[in-house]
Amino acid sequence: MDKVDTILTHAVTLGERNNLVISGVKKIDSFDNEEFLMETSMGYLIIKGEGLEIVKLDTYQGNVNIKGKINGLSYIEDLKNKEKEDGVFNRLFK
Repeated sequence: MDKVDTILTHAVTLGERNNLVISGVKKIDSFDNEEFLMETSMGYLIIKGEGLEIVKLDTYQGNVNIKGKINGLSYIEDLKNKEKEDGVFNRLFK
């Protein structure tokens, strides 16, 4: 049996600031109702907002649908930089 490599095409679609559809998701590292951290085929993506929840998750095709108030989307090149940003001292001095 031949191994098939799947290439995940990455796209982000935001509708009315409360319906977010993301394709090309490799894995979701963490999430709660205010922040999602996920690895996409184009790097790590952080989604910040209020009342966030997963509506649909398709792990086979790498599609995620999130609803809630979206306040921001940002990409980070290195997950270690994210961990440094979230350090205890950085939170105290914000």
